Amino acid sequence: MPERKYSLLDHELIPKHEIMSEEELKLVLKHYNIGKEQLPKIKVEDPVMKEIGAQAGEVVKITRKSQTAGEAFYYRLVIA
Repeated sequence: MPERKYSLLDHELIPKHEIMSEEELKLVLKHYNIGKEQLPKIKVEDPVMKEIGAQAGEVVKITRKSQTAGEAFYYRLVIA
C-alpha cells in the first residue's frame, strides 16, 4: 500500500503560514517600531516550519481567521 502524503496546511485548523520577504518584514518592523529579535519565536523543528521550508532567522507570517477582524496577522521569528 503506498504511503499517502498530505499537507498539514490543508487541515482546517492550521492557519496559513508563509515566509516573509525582506521588504514586507521591514515594513512590519517599522510599523510596530520593533526589531526582528523582539518578535515571538517558533522553532525550526515545528512541523509546519519543516513543511514550508523555513530556516532559522527567517520570519513567518501567520494569517488566522478572526470573528472580529476577518483576518488577523501574527509574526514569528524562526529559531534553531
